[in-house]
Amino acid sequence: MTKPLVTQVAQTCIFARDLDAVEAFYRDVIGIKPKFDFKRGEQRIGFYLDFGNRTFVEVFLKGESRFEESNQINHICFETDDLDGFIANAKAHGVAITDKKLGVDHTWQSWLADPSGVKLEIFEYTKDSMQFGADGVVCQVDW
Repeated sequence: MTKPLVTQVAQTCIFARDLDAVEAFYRDVIGIKPKFDFKRGEQRIGFYLDFGNRTFVEVFLKGESRFEESNQINHICFETDDLDGFIANAKAHGVAITDKKLGVDHTWQSWLADPSGVKLEIFEYTKDSMQFGADGVVCQVDW
């Protein structure tokens, strides 16, 4: 097999209607503080979040942004090694989050949204998670 031309996803860009609310959500609920801000002159127009392993999310102010289920990109998935603790923390911050569910790929998952409506899936891998098994198998969905 030849070497892939792309080695990993570097960053995802999301829009925020309220930068301060979105920053507080990612800091307090997700546990990631901004790495740096984007400014246009003196106006703060966004920030960059460092998720480690050279994976980032950039957030830009866009007041008219909205999420629709028909968008080509539907959600971002973040990994945790303590989904129960994550769910408890989200609820403690008043954030609506689904109960933990074992997905068809044998990975625990839960769903929530940031203050701008960006859908987030939270994963906790298991020893049977299909992401780490053999290539080419079929994951039969039930939805």
